[in-house]
Amino acid sequence: MKNDTIIIGTRSSKLALWQADFVAEAIKGEHPELAVKEQRMTTKGDKILDAPLAKIGGKGLFTKELEEAMLSREIDIAVHSLKDMPTEVPEGLAITAITKRADPGDAFVSNRYAHLSELPKGARVGTSSLRRRAQLLSLRPDLDIHDLRGNVGTRLDKLDAGEYDAIVLAVAGLTRLGFGERIREIIPREHMLPAVGQGALAIESRADDEAVNEVIAFLNDPDMQTAATAERAFLARVEGGCQVPVGVYAECDQGELTIEAVIASLDGRRLYRSKTHGQETEAEHLGRELAERLLDEGGLAILQELGLLV
Repeated sequence: MKNDTIIIGTRSSKLALWQADFVAEAIKGEHPELAVKEQRMTTKGDKILDAPLAKIGGKGLFTKELEEAMLSREIDIAVHSLKDMPTEVPEGLAITAITKRADPGDAFVSNRYAHLSELPKGARVGTSSLRRRAQLLSLRPDLDIHDLRGNVGTRLDKLDAGEYDAIVLAVAGLTRLGFGERIREIIPREHMLPAVGQGALAIESRADDEAVNEVIAFLNDPDMQTAATAERAFLARVEGGCQVPVGVYAECDQGELTIEAVIASLDGRRLYRSKTHGQETEAEHLGRELAERLLDEGGLAILQELGLLV
């Protein structure tokens, strides 16, 4: 931070800009003495739009360039969707704050059908997520799932052009961009668990930048930080940096933490799901313990088949 100015690094998509603006306005409100600037950047994930995320690297595709800019001190902080963050951040950086979570659910969006259950046999459904694909097929093995890349607006345009009967997107992204009315159904969590951290924002900064970290500390939501610790501990055990067919959701309530997770095969035919609970102080342990349970039940074989674990 130079001359009482904080520089926020952000991707250039409308959703990323919304997220950066949200954090910028919060900082201005809490610290009116500071100036806040935004620096737009393009990541590898923004450039490669013609291949599934899982085939080009999954997590990290939307963060690497921003992290390099932080380490070189071009920017002070970066704002990410927490679900896009790898479980390990580069040396010298840290996730300094995690915001209160918006709705973590997945939205069923269709111009013809009001509910997922109303889709006819063989309906064409678009999603770029292995997690959504696996859980959709577990519920509806008759669906025809196709890859869908691009920003939120692009995906909606493809739906409107008739390329899909329905698409599945994050509720939080749709509502933040003013597309909440396009949501026909929020898929119940008993049918589809969200991605790690879905609905929350992560603010990343240099670990040793005490001045900046003190400024943004107010953005951290303790309950969400605890939930994220459990969810990310689960993910760290079952993958690393790749996109995998797993869903996980943790929630805090008066010192107690409940975490539920699923590992599913890509065709949805094998699905291992379980939950556990304990004290909030055990968040990391609970996440890893649940991961071990699901791996032992059959999740390990699924991930080995995908070449993700040995």
